[in-house]
Amino acid sequence: MTSHSGIEIKGLAHAVRGTEILAPTDLSLPGGRITALIGPNGAGKSTLSRLIARIEPPVTGRVVVNGLDVATTPSDRLAREMAFLGQQAWLASRLRVRELVAFGRWPHCMARPGPADRAAIDRALRDFDLLPLSGRFLDTLSGGQAQRAHLAMTAAQETPWLILDEPLNNLDLAHARALMAHLARLRDGGGSILVVLHDLNLAAGWADHVVAMKAGRIVAEGTPGEVLTAPGLSSLYETEIRVSEHGGRPLVLHHL
Repeated sequence: MTSHSGIEIKGLAHAVRGTEILAPTDLSLPGGRITALIGPNGAGKSTLSRLIARIEPPVTGRVVVNGLDVATTPSDRLAREMAFLGQQAWLASRLRVRELVAFGRWPHCMARPGPADRAAIDRALRDFDLLPLSGRFLDTLSGGQAQRAHLAMTAAQETPWLILDEPLNNLDLAHARALMAHLARLRDGGGSILVVLHDLNLAAGWADHVVAMKAGRIVAEGTPGEVLTAPGLSSLYETEIRVSEHGGRPLVLHHL
C-alpha cells in the first residue's frame, strides 16, 4: 500500500422521514492514519461511516475518497479503493469461513481467484487467527469468531481505505487488541483506517486522529491528546469522566 490523499466531506447531511440524523458536515480525514470516530449512542457515527461508504445516499453533500467522487464512481472501482464493515446480522447460510473471506477478493478477481487472491485470503485468515476455523460453517461459530471472519473478509479486500463500524462487537480483550494492532500494521504500510469505537482507551492508545460526534454533529477533532480530555469527554457523554496519562497518551479512568 502507498499513502493516499484522504477523504474530503463537504456539506454531507442525512435525514430519515424528516428527522435530521446528520447535520450538514464538513470534514477532512487524513490518509495514512487511524481515525477513531467516537461519541454517545445516536451521535450519527454509523450514519457518517455508511454515507462515506455509499451504503446509504446522503440528502445533500459530497464525499471524495482519494480523489474519487463516491456518488459517481463505479461500484467495482470504489470497491478497490475502500472496504466497509458495518454492524450486521450474521449470515445464516451454510457458508464456510474460507468461503466468506474469499468474498473479499471479488473486486479483484470476479470469482476467479488466482495465486495472489489465494495468498490474500490466507493472510487474512492468519491475521485474524482463523486458520484452524477456516473449514467451519459460519453458523457453528461463536459471535466473536463470526465477527473475526467478517473482519478477515474485509481485510482480504486489501483496499487503501478500511472503514469499520464498531468492529470490536463480540470480541474478547485479546482479539480486540489484536485487531487494533492489525490496523496499526496496515497504517504503517500506508493504509488508511476510519473506525467507530466505543472503547475510549483503545481510541486513546491506537488512534492518530480522533473525531467526536454528538447529536449528528462534529464537536471536536484532533489528536487523542487534544480530544480525549476530561472536560471534553464529560461534556460529550454528559457524565463525569476523569483522564490521566500513560505512555504519553490519554488514559480514561472512568466513563459510563
